[in-house]
Amino acid sequence: MLRHAKIQDARAIHQLLLDYANDGQLLGRSLADIYKNIRDFYVYEETGEILGTGALAICWEDLAEVRSLAVAKGQSGKGIGRKIVKVCLEEAVMLGLKKVFALTYQPDFFKKLGFVDIEKSELPQKIWGDCLKCVKFPDCDEHALAIELAS
Repeated sequence: MLRHAKIQDARAIHQLLLDYANDGQLLGRSLADIYKNIRDFYVYEETGEILGTGALAICWEDLAEVRSLAVAKGQSGKGIGRKIVKVCLEEAVMLGLKKVFALTYQPDFFKKLGFVDIEKSELPQKIWGDCLKCVKFPDCDEHALAIELAS
């Protein structure tokens, strides 16, 4: 079942993100940051276990980011990540946003969902908001992709 995250999901979300962060495939988030932004998160749950998570983070009046997308090890290929991204895009449309982007090490996954490559320079809000705090800045090796939403 796909649903908005609840406070009690924060530790499971943190662990999912940590698994990928430890492999260098995703930038980790602190547990405090997850609690602070819990309303941005969705979770995919089966039999009481969180198998996937992702968040829609609003960046500006017309721009949002799909971030912190992670699926439990051994659960890839089952459509969990796709469902999470789609619900994030549906929310973005409902909010009246025009564009959603992602910074990722899995560009082909996002391209299958309609995202296209963009230059990171097209994302000044992200660069000056989050990227400056990243240990990889300015030598980021993530791919920037975006999708234009129908108004």
